[in-house]
Amino acid sequence: MKPNRQEKEQSEYRLPTNVKPTHYDLTFKTDLKKATFEGVVIIALEVKKDTSTITLNVSRLELTNATILSEEGEKPVAVVQTDEAQERVTYKLDEKLPSGSQTKLKIYFSGKLGGNMMGYLRGSWEYEGRTEYYALTQFQPTAARSAFPCWDEPLLKATFTITMISRADTVSLSNMPALSEQPILEGLDAETWKITKFDTTPPMSTYIVALANGPFKFLEKSVVMPLSRKTIPLRIYTSPAKVSQAEFVLGVTASVLPLYERILGVEYPLPKLDTVAGNIVDGAMENWGLIIGRSAAFLLDTDNADLLAKKRVASTQSHEIAHLWFGDITTMEWWNYLYLNEGFATLIGEVIVLGEVFPEWKVNSKFITEHLNPALNLDAKLSSHPIEMECPDTESINQMFNLLSYQKAASVFRMLSFYVGEDKFLAGVSAYLKRKLYENSVTRDLWDGISSTTGLDIAELMDNWITKTGFPVVTVTESVGGITVRQDRFLESGREPEYDNDTLWNIPVALVSTKPGKVWGRKIVIDKSLVLREREMNIALDTTKPFKLNAGTNGVFRVLYTPERLSLISREAAKPDSIFNVDDRIGLVNDAAALSKAGLLKLSNTLDLISQLKDEKEYLVWQAIAETLSSVRDVWWEYHDIVEKLDAFRRSLFAPLVEKLGYRYPKGEAIDKMLLRTLAVEHAYQAGDSSVVGELLNRFRAYQKTGDETLIPPDLQGSIYSVAVQHGGREEYDAIVKIYNKPKTPGEQYSAARALGAPRNLSLIQETFDFISHKAQNPDVGTIFNALGSNAIARRPFTKYVQDNYDTLYARFKGSFSLKLLFPAAISFYSTTEDYEGAVKFFQSKDTSAYNQTLEQALDGIQTRIKYIERSTENLKDWLSEE
Repeated sequence: MKPNRQEKEQSEYRLPTNVKPTHYDLTFKTDLKKATFEGVVIIALEVKKDTSTITLNVSRLELTNATILSEEGEKPVAVVQTDEAQERVTYKLDEKLPSGSQTKLKIYFSGKLGGNMMGYLRGSWEYEGRTEYYALTQFQPTAARSAFPCWDEPLLKATFTITMISRADTVSLSNMPALSEQPILEGLDAETWKITKFDTTPPMSTYIVALANGPFKFLEKSVVMPLSRKTIPLRIYTSPAKVSQAEFVLGVTASVLPLYERILGVEYPLPKLDTVAGNIVDGAMENWGLIIGRSAAFLLDTDNADLLAKKRVASTQSHEIAHLWFGDITTMEWWNYLYLNEGFATLIGEVIVLGEVFPEWKVNSKFITEHLNPALNLDAKLSSHPIEMECPDTESINQMFNLLSYQKAASVFRMLSFYVGEDKFLAGVSAYLKRKLYENSVTRDLWDGISSTTGLDIAELMDNWITKTGFPVVTVTESVGGITVRQDRFLESGREPEYDNDTLWNIPVALVSTKPGKVWGRKIVIDKSLVLREREMNIALDTTKPFKLNAGTNGVFRVLYTPERLSLISREAAKPDSIFNVDDRIGLVNDAAALSKAGLLKLSNTLDLISQLKDEKEYLVWQAIAETLSSVRDVWWEYHDIVEKLDAFRRSLFAPLVEKLGYRYPKGEAIDKMLLRTLAVEHAYQAGDSSVVGELLNRFRAYQKTGDETLIPPDLQGSIYSVAVQHGGREEYDAIVKIYNKPKTPGEQYSAARALGAPRNLSLIQETFDFISHKAQNPDVGTIFNALGSNAIARRPFTKYVQDNYDTLYARFKGSFSLKLLFPAAISFYSTTEDYEGAVKFFQSKDTSAYNQTLEQALDGIQTRIKYIERSTENLKDWLSEE
């Protein structure tokens, strides 16, 4: 029988299915001093088809002896093919293995501890005057094969029994608890080593196998789980100097872990949960039982941390713990279904669960600005792609870790939850997990689970949101007795002459309006039953009263009103007793900004809306306003007259807030007030307010002289450091470098890294380039790149630096998640045809396969900015002149 097309395509990038691993017996010896590791793996295999070859994944490993284990003993097998491009090795067997039999493959291997944020990695820290080394793993998505030979595909789950050999003065950690630990002697130098044996894991994918070894210290506590009633020990491991900064994340872990069990109705199956923080990985990783992440993701000084840092740590840890269910217990079948992991970890981890623990943080409202809007901005590009799409090789798999798999997927789930009701939604998700315990899943499994609790055909309702590129803009036109709503695909570049507008989405339009009320004179009504399934739909409505589509900004779409209706909505939104809540107002600002960029609304209409909201009290609405004005300024960054007037408008909004709120953060102050102060100070100084700039610069200089830390409130640390570099000189720059090199907290190092991208002095900008090349830690390079991309004076030198050092940077970050972000970051701010053509020409001669998606998105963005300038410059000039 000939293979069908899909089987043939998959066979080109998926491992052969003639054998299947069921268990790995893994032994690692980690030598931190030599930065090497070696080991042996015995893999139990089920033979699915008669075969005389075994093919599995290997990358960057030295393989020595390999044998087949049988009752007769060990029989050597030889490598017959090594495919470096596909990262595979094939062994030839002397005798054919019959279908239905079982066998074991034993392989000895060795390798070097790496440093590019993927694989088995070595890092170091300074402690009590000496350098200490540690090792961590980061295997997702396809780096387990660089640590041990394996079937490195998520579908091929197996159990693991891991043994670690390490120096006796280090701590060894893995997914499961240690069963035993005994000293051994090895080598002529008689150094003391130990052997640590860990319990066997449940069935799991290779990408969540985890190892850690080093001189770690830990904080611990335990929780009693609500379903199993088991007591689960929790530990946070890190360097001895920083272990006290693990207290906050430990508390978050203890708060959220039991909530997942209660909300999802599925027990946490492991007997412990550890977290390790180090500086050699980027972000954080949900290894089952051993979460591993960057220090900045987990550590902070509880007494002196800013609120945004606390939010970042809590969101990160809750997100990773969500994966212990979404990804670890139930795993996507292949990487095209990555969103089943990441979308749920984002929505349930960062909104539903975190909202229970920190209700005062308004995480559902924050979702609109931090997740929904960025996802829509990316998905509005011609170069976007569906949430679910084919990703045949490692490079395309790495690029699936983007805003679409995380933020857009979470936004689609949030929209569905709002439409069917959160209780039914979560019950359906629970049903989905229970049906796929320790198994792999595809999209249909999820839809079936939610259909079972809602009685709706969820697959029919949601299919296009997952399988089609883009999202709709809903245009509202008014007539006597109601409105007509029409859907079209939304593009940030406008309605192109020839663009794909064939997709029709099922859109829950969620209409908010009013009817007479007994007490306050009017009652807010939200109609969640309306679903736009065709191109157009008529809705009966009294248009003499306030109304708005997309109530609470829960939908994954933009709404286009006439300028007259938008003006009426703006006036209603500005009222103290408006029927439009904070979520509605955030959505109004974000939609208007995007529609102006696309040429569907005048930019002056968006600026009028912002002016209407100048008395707004909510921080999150101000955040949307601030980001909108910053993005407009960024488009016209080389139009100095426009920038000057835009900055004057920004100062008129934010300087009064600074004057009102001041620079102090009193204990017990309302969170919104704290966040609004931080935002106002940041945007007032960015807009060039001399009073704010002077205050921040004086505080930094005084702090350098006196060491008085009260001069730099944690919430203003980032702004103060950046102002010091931007408006100071050599002395301030050197002080920031010193802080980066010896930070008191990970947050301080992050603030210093951002500040290093802020110089206005060209010689200091060049020093930052040298710092990136020779001194910056790999996980911080992206932070510095983003800061340079926001610095108008540094932009053109920044592009030249990246182009001149392209080969070095590529080699340094090859294989890591960072690669897909670094090169596009050096061009994404341009807005002229000459710069677009220059960027295209430069990258034409490069192998861009590892970042072709993000590069295309950056190039699309340049073209959109060019059109935006052509369409809106005169309109913007006129509005600013009147202002």
